[in-house]
Amino acid sequence: MKANYQASWGKTEEDKSEGMKLMSEAVETLEGALRDCCKGKSFFGGDNPGYVDVVLGGILPWVRAMEAMLGIKTFDPVTAPLLAAWADSFGALDTVESVMPDVGRLVEFAMKLQSAAAAEAATAAN
Repeated sequence: MKANYQASWGKTEEDKSEGMKLMSEAVETLEGALRDCCKGKSFFGGDNPGYVDVVLGGILPWVRAMEAMLGIKTFDPVTAPLLAAWADSFGALDTVESVMPDVGRLVEFAMKLQSAAAAEAATAAN
């Protein structure tokens, strides 16, 4: 999540770029882990979601919100095809779909937090 935060809220373009690089490395690692764990199945847990799927799935709405805010695709089907398919499969589960927060509301919330942080930094600088 540090890379996600840095890519979204970095103070300079260099900070944001470094955050994006770290995120890319993390996605690459996850893609490899999914390839090794799933052995052709849909989830880290195999045919059914397991612990790792639930933990990673818990941050999926925030990943989607960050994608919307930054105009990027974190789990890109070209660079991370297994993770892209996993995200679609996990998000489509009835038990998941019914409890996932709305991405649009998360974006609104994140933008309010970002504005508040910027206002606080401006006040502190004066």
